[in-house]
Amino acid sequence: MYTRHALVDTVLGEVTVVASDEAVVGVYFPHHWYMPAVDSLGTRVEVQGDALLEAARTQLTEYLGGDRTAFDLPTATNGNPLQEQVWAILREIPYGETTTYGEIAERLGDKALAQAVGQANGHNPISIIVPCHRVVGKSGKLTGYAGGLKRKQFLLELEEPEQLKAAKLF
Repeated sequence: MYTRHALVDTVLGEVTVVASDEAVVGVYFPHHWYMPAVDSLGTRVEVQGDALLEAARTQLTEYLGGDRTAFDLPTATNGNPLQEQVWAILREIPYGETTTYGEIAERLGDKALAQAVGQANGHNPISIIVPCHRVVGKSGKLTGYAGGLKRKQFLLELEEPEQLKAAKLF
């Protein structure tokens, strides 16, 4: 297994992108709540010398610049069964839409799982690409984000439908 990482400059600050073999397995912000141990990130490499990491950088840049609405990268996660179920649901949330922890819990068949959904959401290892930022509190309020609430707000505003953006101008 060939695990490596690169630092990528973005409008949200420097992110660490981690790849293992032919899949992106991590996207982490500085001060990320659940950053893995540095020795588990593999060798630090330059983005330019790694086709997968270069593709990840390009797609992140395009997305954060408003020029991309979906990612086309191979990804892999290694969570427990509940985490994997939650992350699969996160992948299904369309660009520009949000859901709540409770709604995900209901999809899993038990509304009482909302807190566990929140924990799984917070442990999502592939921020942005697996869009955990699209999950909000029951009242629509921004709640925790492992990369920080300012970043979550930026991402949600980036994805805000044009008609809502236009309506805010008046």
